[in-house]
Amino acid sequence: MARRKKIYEGKAKTLFEGPEPGTLVQYFKDDATAFNAEKKDVIEGKGVLNNMLSEYFMTGLTNIGVPNHFIRRLNMREQLVRACEIIPLEIIVRNFAAGSLSKRLGIEEGTALPRPIIEYCYKDDRLGDPLVGEEHIAAFGWASQQDMDDIVSLALRVNDFLSGVMYGVGIKLVDFKIEVGRVYDGDFQRLIVADEISPDSCRLWDVATGQKLDKDVFRRDLGSLTDAYTEVARRLGVMPKGSAVPIKPTLIN
Repeated sequence: MARRKKIYEGKAKTLFEGPEPGTLVQYFKDDATAFNAEKKDVIEGKGVLNNMLSEYFMTGLTNIGVPNHFIRRLNMREQLVRACEIIPLEIIVRNFAAGSLSKRLGIEEGTALPRPIIEYCYKDDRLGDPLVGEEHIAAFGWASQQDMDDIVSLALRVNDFLSGVMYGVGIKLVDFKIEVGRVYDGDFQRLIVADEISPDSCRLWDVATGQKLDKDVFRRDLGSLTDAYTEVARRLGVMPKGSAVPIKPTLIN
């Protein structure tokens, strides 16, 4: 069979046309990037782990009624997702100070925030995904006020779910980012969680030791990224204890 048409290729994933109208196949690559792709590497097995973990989280969201694009996992590196119109924003939810928030405001990393803080970045790699406010979003028409209300509701529901799941296995959800897309049923529009939820898009610290189990391991040269992601997968029961990560790429036909 001929290889399916590539729709989009990002830093960590590639999207191909799906087998049915309104679907896409999302392929998880082993590429790791940081600092707006200034630091790059290929980490064997990373795509497999992110595919399995994103499936786990998206399925959990579906089970509690949070709409998202996930349909089913196809193989170790690919999943079938619903096509949607991505709103050009990264939605960041912070429970503890870390990363750019600590640098901007001079708050010590790990400081608990008085409540979850939601921030927005405009998705543009050329600009380094700059931080923007709701005034920018409204002025440039990236999302309506109703969209913003729905985005906040989705983000906080995802935060409640992820925080509980992670804490149950001894992991602190420091922060995370999601993307949101529009889907249309006739004239009716609704918003759904899209892209992925994985250690690539979350900050995850061990509750007892503070050990980092997310992409900061790669950003800060703290050890093996695959080992960190595997630890998250094993704690969640996504991978049985003692099992190895299959690293051979699975290509879509």
